[in-house]
Formats: sequence, structure tokens, C-alpha cells
Amino acid sequence: MSILTKREKQIFELIVLNHSTKEIASILRITDKTVRNHISNVILRLDVNGRTQAIVKLIQMKELEI
Repeated sequence: MSILTKREKQIFELIVLNHSTKEIASILRITDKTVRNHISNVILRLDVNGRTQAIVKLIQMKELEI
């Protein structure tokens, strides 16, 4: 079972591909605020200090690939 929801995984996969919050919102047809909320939820759940640390931890957990 994944620690990420389907939407969170989509967002972090797009972050890894170097898309901005605004680009991710456009691609997924959601608001910038919703993208930021998903990112914040993951950061809190993983108990890390930012997107970069979240990505590193998700890769270590085999939740994301680069």
C-alpha cells in the first residue's frame, strides 16, 4: 500500500520532472492552492522540511522513481 494518494503521486511525479506549481495545476486541472495543499500534506505526513526532502524520502521509500 502506498503512503501517497493517487493525486499526491501525480503531483510529486510532476515536481520531479521540474514542473512549477502553476504548471502542475494546469496539467491536472486543479487550482494552485490545491497543489500546494497536497504538497503540504505529504510534507507533514513524512515529517520533513520541504519538497526536496519529501522527494528524497519518497525515493528512499520506493514511492517515487527518478
